[in-house]
Amino acid sequence: MAEGPEAALPHRPVRPPTMLDALAPVVVLIALLVTTIALFGTGATDGPLQVALLLAAAFASLVAFKNGHSVASVADAAVGGVTSAIGAVFILLAVGALIGTWNMAGTIPTVVDYGIRLVNPAWFFFTTALVCAVVGMVTGSSWTTAGTLGVAFVGMATVMGLSTAAAAGAVICGAYFGDKMTPLSETTILVPQLVGRGLTVGMHIRNMAWTAGPALGISLILFLIIGLRNQPETAASTEAAERALEGAYRVSVVCLLPLALLVYFAARRYPPFLAILGSALFAGVLAPFTQPAAVRAFVDDPSLGPVATGVEALFSAMATGFVSNTGAPKVDQLFSRGGMASMLTTVWLILGALSFAAVMEHAGFLQRLLAPVVARARSRGSLILAVNASGVGLNVIAGDQYVADVLPSRMFRDEFARRGLAPQVLSRAVEDSGTVTSVLVPWNTCGAYISGVLGVPTVAYLPYCFFNILSPLLDVAYGYLGFKVPTAAPEPVAAGGGPAPAGGGDDSPEH
Repeated sequence: MAEGPEAALPHRPVRPPTMLDALAPVVVLIALLVTTIALFGTGATDGPLQVALLLAAAFASLVAFKNGHSVASVADAAVGGVTSAIGAVFILLAVGALIGTWNMAGTIPTVVDYGIRLVNPAWFFFTTALVCAVVGMVTGSSWTTAGTLGVAFVGMATVMGLSTAAAAGAVICGAYFGDKMTPLSETTILVPQLVGRGLTVGMHIRNMAWTAGPALGISLILFLIIGLRNQPETAASTEAAERALEGAYRVSVVCLLPLALLVYFAARRYPPFLAILGSALFAGVLAPFTQPAAVRAFVDDPSLGPVATGVEALFSAMATGFVSNTGAPKVDQLFSRGGMASMLTTVWLILGALSFAAVMEHAGFLQRLLAPVVARARSRGSLILAVNASGVGLNVIAGDQYVADVLPSRMFRDEFARRGLAPQVLSRAVEDSGTVTSVLVPWNTCGAYISGVLGVPTVAYLPYCFFNILSPLLDVAYGYLGFKVPTAAPEPVAAGGGPAPAGGGDDSPEH
């Protein structure tokens, strides 16, 4: 027997949304976001922004109810949207634990110490972007790259007196280039499948290289210029940082074993959550041997024996983060970080964004907003511009990278087939917008994650994300110029909306 308020409601047919229905939740969301940011500034992500997203989701639900959607179906859609992020949430918590134990074991302090000794400040941002690009290609994950080496590079910038915002931008540029240009990345595998028409991952990557390569090259030049301009101000702070680290931590190659283990796990294609959590656990076990004084000071309980002290330190660092008590204020501030608890605000932000996105998609609002964009794109250049604009817009409105990848791939693939544009043109446009610009939005899952692990607000690092800004701009420019825009035989579109059987089947999965 049906229970709850919905049991008393008569069944109503579901009406397709009008443009006003689709726009109203977006207008409410923008108004709420502007209000919270104006009132709270960079502190908006500590709670007010999350409340704004949930209120916008509630408003979108009311519009969906008006159109005949049942309470149960909207609730199921919201739950389903949140469920899709569970994997990301587990990775986020594992990264929090990893940051805590890596600080406690001396892994991050060792990377920072070696980095400031070996890397000339003039080349720092250039080197950061380049190293993160290589690591991103090896791991296939921008999140893993940013949550491990990215944290260390931002720490280096802090002790060297360089801009942490620029350092975060360099990390993001490199990590997202690596993520795009490897067959190990989830989005690099997903997007060709969604576009279909025989598109392979290899074809997709080769075509992306024409925008990703120049975008990274320009970014590296800009980071080199920034580094050269900041060089005179960093020498004294770098020497002071080296002396402070020498007195606070035991720096040795042994401390890098957790990093080596993570690279091994990534190379063996272990699930990201297990790889990151395994490295975090190993670092926590290693810490009493590599940093005994720091572990004892962290627990601060003389009544406990060595084993009990190590166990308590392990659980505390993974749960609430490591607190450095070396007596050097700058060092303690830098390495007192991490813990799963530190990621809960980011998890809250992700849940709010995905709830709104799920209701918008379930009620047909996102499709209603995109349909006129597809229909009005007359020329080749305007069609590619429409894809990029849709990807960026969905990252802002829906707050999730996968929504920004999936919907344009689905909605534009028939139009690209009809106009005789090769499938890799669409897949590149989707990745250049939906994938790489997600990190530029504070309430997007990617923006929230990267900001949380690096400890740098999205609005601060955004101006330095040259690669992420240039990628869609280059793709649109190529579209209008006709440069590296391969064509294919036009395919007739069947009445049902997909390519006609004679033109090849659609092998994209439902996602």
